[in-house]
Amino acid sequence: MNHEQESTGLQPTATKKVLSYIGLAAKAGKLTSGEFMTEKAVKEGKAMLVIVAEDASNNTKKMFTNMCTYYKVPIYFFGEKTNLGHAIGKEFRASLVLLDKGLANAVEKQLNTINLDDGMDTDTQSNLGGSKYGKNESI
Repeated sequence: MNHEQESTGLQPTATKKVLSYIGLAAKAGKLTSGEFMTEKAVKEGKAMLVIVAEDASNNTKKMFTNMCTYYKVPIYFFGEKTNLGHAIGKEFRASLVLLDKGLANAVEKQLNTINLDDGMDTDTQSNLGGSKYGKNESI
């Protein structure tokens, strides 16, 4: 465990849970990844939750923020491309979409725990701004 993880309290556990849920969703066939497939799932109304890597390009973040805002899909910026990829058995992924509402709710709960542990409320967790869906608020 590094010094950053020691100082953040619950974050390592919540982060592990998020990655575990992502892996479970992938094994269950309730997750798609990659820019094209994520975009397709959002536009077809199948997306329950979009996760974009924090180290994704600003253009990618902006594109998914705008898309999720328009289609009213919650979006979170979490982890690094390599971590997201490893969680689903791939090399790296900048974007993922959860297709199951139950898994999406479980992941969202853990992501909110991480954001609250970081001292962020759900209104300020997106550093890109955007609409209420870009900021992960519910209807």
